[in-house]
Amino acid sequence: MTHSTLVYDDDCGFCTWWADYFDERTNVRIVGFSDLSDHPDLCERLPEYYEECSHFVTDERVYSCGASIEEALRRYDRDGPVREGIDFLRNFEDYERVREWGYRRVADNRDKWGQIVSKTPPTRRDRQSDQDR
Repeated sequence: MTHSTLVYDDDCGFCTWWADYFDERTNVRIVGFSDLSDHPDLCERLPEYYEECSHFVTDERVYSCGASIEEALRRYDRDGPVREGIDFLRNFEDYERVREWGYRRVADNRDKWGQIVSKTPPTRRDRQSDQDR
């Protein structure tokens, strides 16, 4: 694998909005859960219960849940304040616990967050058309 890849729940409008956000602003490959059958190499690297949260897959490792969004944000803002903030927060013992708590609060309330930002998840046909271009 040569690309970093964000794997997300493409059945969720809120998740799709964020995936599209990263897709437009980074060189991260975006793959929805429904498209994993087209990426067996990627599927093999995901944890057994991969549908419980998003994942960020690099050549070196797989980041899951809050860590996946953190890694996507670090690539979005390579030399900026977001990355600097993340690097600073990693110095604190409780940061990982708080990051995962925050991720779970948002993930468990995606329907509410989706009322603020959302994007209609693409159909499989839409994704196929995009790949054919």
